[in-house]
Amino acid sequence: MNLAIIAAVVRRPDSLMTVSYFGLIPAAGSGARFGGETPKQYLELHGRPLLWHAVRALAADDRVETIYVVLASDDERFVCCDWSTFGERLAPLFCGGPSRAASVRNGLAAASDLVDLDDWMLVHDAARPCLAATDLARLIDTLAGDTVGGLLAVPVADTLKRAGPDDRVIATEPREGLWRAQTPQMFRHGTLLRALEAAGEVTDEAAAVEKLGLKPRLVAGSAGNVKVTYPEDLVLAAAFLARA
Repeated sequence: MNLAIIAAVVRRPDSLMTVSYFGLIPAAGSGARFGGETPKQYLELHGRPLLWHAVRALAADDRVETIYVVLASDDERFVCCDWSTFGERLAPLFCGGPSRAASVRNGLAAASDLVDLDDWMLVHDAARPCLAATDLARLIDTLAGDTVGGLLAVPVADTLKRAGPDDRVIATEPREGLWRAQTPQMFRHGTLLRALEAAGEVTDEAAAVEKLGLKPRLVAGSAGNVKVTYPEDLVLAAAFLARA
């Protein structure tokens, strides 16, 4: 397999006017905050890479036609893994950028000839292996007729403290109305690409869409949809998957 070539997929006939759903997983990062030589998305969890579990989670809903995985141009690990479970629903794109936002933007651009502007893109973290099928279905069902799109999120339950430069508390922040953003984040392909091209560097897709003056909808997720950022998170994710 030539790692410099973007995976080819069959384009849907122009006569099909129904809106479709696609997944997109940015997986070009090195996972520097996690530490170690293995990129975080390839760390093993229950005998499979984290990325495999993220793909499986999106593939759990049959409405998601194709799942694009955005990889670094020099990624040599992907072809060493067994992706046969997903068949033709998985499409690697070797066009990752230096940041998450750049990878998503590049992936959307690479898929532009394969999806329509009004099709839904569900952007999911490669390091969120525990997305529940019920949460994914709720996201799609809630946003299917929405004019903007939105994201899974969980209301903040902890008391929030603002620290000064010496790590001493300078204020207690009200938590009412605050949510912790999760993924997938679901927006129309055309809207999201336009938002990311205009926004520059953002930490999630919703932030880019907000800069267009739009208001993404928050859809209740669950605490089990953990993101693996540090080594202890991998242990937590393994426990959640074992209970699923």
